[in-house]
Amino acid sequence: MSSSFRAPPVPPFEISLIAVSEAVCKQKKFIALVTAAVGLIAVAYAFIATPEYQVSSVLRPAAINELDALNRSEIYALPPGEALTRVGAALESYETRLGFFRENQKLFKEFERPGRTLEQSFEEFNRNSISLSLPDPKKADILSSFIRIEMNYPKDVDGVTILNGFVNYAIATEREHIAADLNVIVKNRLNELNGKLKAARSSYDNDKEAKIVSLQESNNLRRAQLRDELKALRTQLKTERADRVAQLNEAIGIAKSLGIRKPTTPTSLGEADRVGTPTTMRTEVNNQQIPLYFMGSEALEAERSALQQRKSDDFTARRIGEIAKELQLLENNREVEILNSRQNEDVFLAGVQSLRAEAVRLQGLDIDMSRLKLVTIDKQALEPLNPIKPNRKLIIIFGLLFGLGLGVAIVALRSILSQQRAAVPVPVSLVNNSMV
Repeated sequence: MSSSFRAPPVPPFEISLIAVSEAVCKQKKFIALVTAAVGLIAVAYAFIATPEYQVSSVLRPAAINELDALNRSEIYALPPGEALTRVGAALESYETRLGFFRENQKLFKEFERPGRTLEQSFEEFNRNSISLSLPDPKKADILSSFIRIEMNYPKDVDGVTILNGFVNYAIATEREHIAADLNVIVKNRLNELNGKLKAARSSYDNDKEAKIVSLQESNNLRRAQLRDELKALRTQLKTERADRVAQLNEAIGIAKSLGIRKPTTPTSLGEADRVGTPTTMRTEVNNQQIPLYFMGSEALEAERSALQQRKSDDFTARRIGEIAKELQLLENNREVEILNSRQNEDVFLAGVQSLRAEAVRLQGLDIDMSRLKLVTIDKQALEPLNPIKPNRKLIIIFGLLFGLGLGVAIVALRSILSQQRAAVPVPVSLVNNSMV
C-alpha cells in the first residue's frame, strides 16, 4: 500500500506577546530562582575577589626661594617649572622605577611569581600598577601646575609606603643628578679658569724673559760701546803724548840754539844784548801764541822727561773716569736682579683679577643639595578607605539585574517555542497511515 504526501504550506508564525506575558507572570518563581542564583554568584564573586586599592600623590612647583641658592650660583639655572618637569621625567623613567624596585624588594613580595626573574616581576608592576599624569607641555600655564602619580595595588601590599617612597626616591635621584651636573660644571669652569691663569702666567714668563734678555742685551751693547770708546780715547791720548814729545824735542833744539835755558819772552830776548840797562819790569800783551821754545830748554826737557816716563794717560782725560764709572754701573743690572728675585709672580699678572675672584667664588661655592627642594608635595599618598575594585554594590546590583533578565529571557524563549510548536498543523495522511 502506497500513499503520497505533500506538506501544506506553513502559515506565517506570529509571536503572541500576551501569551509571553502570561507565561512570565505564571513563571515568577522560576524567574526568582534564576535571579537569586545569579545574584548569589555575583555576591560570591564580590566577596571572594581580591580587593584592589588606589593611592595617589600630587606634586606642584616649589617656591622660588627654595631654588634661590642654586640659581644665585650663576652657573646652574633651574626654574620651578623646569624642576617639576625633571622630577616628572624621573618618575616616568624606567631606570628610576627599576632602581627603586631593586632597593626595596621587601615591599614588592606580592608581585613576585615563581619562575619569574626580578626584572619580569618589575615589568608586571610597572605596566599595570603605576600611572603618571603629566601636564601638557604645549600649554605654558599648565606646565608648572601639577603632576599626579597613581598606583593600584592588591590588598596585602603597602601601597602608601611604596608610592610615597617612590616619590621621595625619584626626587632624591634627580637631586643627585643635579648635584653631579653642578659639580661637573664647577669643575669645568675651574679648569677653564686655571687654563686662562696658566696662559696669563705663561705670557708673563715670556714677557719677563724677553725683558731680561732685552735689558742684558742693552747692557752688553752699552758696555761694548764704552770699551770701544775707552780704547779709542786711550789711543788718542797716547798719540797726543807722542806728538807732544815730538813738539818738545823740536822746541828744545830751538831753545838750545838760541841759548834759552829759562822761560822768557820775545821782548826780553831782544833786550838781553843791551848792557847797562837798568832792570825793569814789563808787561807784554799780544794776541799771538808765544812759541814753545821760549819756555826754555830746562823746562822743556823736564816736561819731555815726564812725558816719556808716563805709563798711563788716563788721568789726563775726564771722560775716561766717566767711562769707568759707567762700566762699573753696568756690571750689575739691578732691574734684572729684581725680576729674577721675584717670589710670588702671580701678583704681577695683568688682567687676571676677575679670573682669580671667579675661581675663589667657585671654590667657595657651598650649596647644601640635601636641603634643595625641587618640588612641593601637595598631596601625599594616604591609606584609602575603600578599595576601587571590586565594587561590591555595583556587582551585586548588576548580578541581580542580569539574573532577572536571564530568567525572563528563559521563560519568554520557552513560551515562544511552545507557540511555534502549537502553530504547526499535523498532516491528515500521516494520521490515516498511523490508523492503518
